[in-house]
Amino acid sequence: MGVRTWIEGWPVYRQALGADRTGRGAAAKSRTSETLTPRTETADEVVKSICPYCAVGCGQDVYVRNGAVTQIEGDPDSPVSRGRLCPKGSASLQLTTGSSRVQQVLYRRPHSDHWEHLDLDTAMDMIADRVIAARRDHWQDEQGGARTRRTMGFASLGGATLDNEENYLIKKLFTALGAVQIENQARV
Repeated sequence: MGVRTWIEGWPVYRQALGADRTGRGAAAKSRTSETLTPRTETADEVVKSICPYCAVGCGQDVYVRNGAVTQIEGDPDSPVSRGRLCPKGSASLQLTTGSSRVQQVLYRRPHSDHWEHLDLDTAMDMIADRVIAARRDHWQDEQGGARTRRTMGFASLGGATLDNEENYLIKKLFTALGAVQIENQARV
């Protein structure tokens, strides 16, 4: 490739001497970018979702192709965010496709220096056994002569990724188990 060809292909040169003085059209495109197809055009379906990062609840359009998420963008129909996403929301594609996403159960035994893989059934059984043991070991039928029927052995702290309906169900579950320490940061 000659120097002249290289210079004429340079976006700044095309902007300075071409018709696109603002640099928002053809001057900003390279030969490579002209051949690219947006990931949103190749999607089989678009699924509406909500950003999982904070309590704002920005709307997202999730583009899916062959059962895999290919792109996540702001939902222009959302009255909350009107198609805009913050840097965290814009990067939420990494939650589904990122190489650092953990896709199996990891468990670190007490005083251990490494993680081990567990199957989901084993992990769920361990959690259930610990909830039952904590409830049994810390159950209070009464305190100071007053009937309490509660456990102080565990608590629930929900985050902003849960909506009101999910928090309602979690509250019902922990109340049925006898817990009184239940808190969350629900979306409106």
